[in-house]
Amino acid sequence: MANMTVRNLPDEIHDRLRAQANSNKRSLEAEVRSILMQSAIASSDGGFGHRIRERYGRYLGDDLSVERDQTMSQPGLFD
Repeated sequence: MANMTVRNLPDEIHDRLRAQANSNKRSLEAEVRSILMQSAIASSDGGFGHRIRERYGRYLGDDLSVERDQTMSQPGLFD
């Protein structure tokens, strides 16, 4: 397996990662490894829309074309 060194990581980020690791009952190294693996997997699978289309595409058909509504919405009125 490959090794990696991260330099110049701000102390605040290091502290947050350590706290997150503690809350997940993992070492800091295991927490960072988990975050990196999840990020790599998420970016390679095409994202949420791609997963929805793969899961439900056979029910919706391949001709699903959704155009975004470009009209401006009206702000809410609060009394």
